[in-house]
Amino acid sequence: MTGEQGRYGVTMKTKLSYEKALERTVDALKDQGFGVITEIDVKITMKEKLDLETRPYKILGACNPALAHQALTADPDIGLLLPCNVIVRDEDDGATVGFVDPSMMAELSPSPELGQVAREARERLEKTLEAVAAAKA
Repeated sequence: MTGEQGRYGVTMKTKLSYEKALERTVDALKDQGFGVITEIDVKITMKEKLDLETRPYKILGACNPALAHQALTADPDIGLLLPCNVIVRDEDDGATVGFVDPSMMAELSPSPELGQVAREARERLEKTLEAVAAAKA
């Protein structure tokens, strides 16, 4: 695994610029069958709502339709935890890219079928991080 397992998910630091990391992350998600269906620009939101200056930070709502369908079939309430959140944030020496660990969904659900869906989603998200890690600045 390329990233570091944390409490909520997996993150990875890269020497890529924030802009390049964001671009590469979106491309890598597409390569893994995910579309970005929501995008929250935290920097703009903090400025507009709180008049705070913050570093660039985006939360991407990534969805793989086939996996989402399987998850919702296994447990209709799992939609409360969809889509998979992916973050890209600016750092002094590059950017951090990360994703929420889909296995948390499986742990919260009584549905045994959700475990396989979560494993596949995690594998695809790990491949996304690997692709970002392999990108040249």
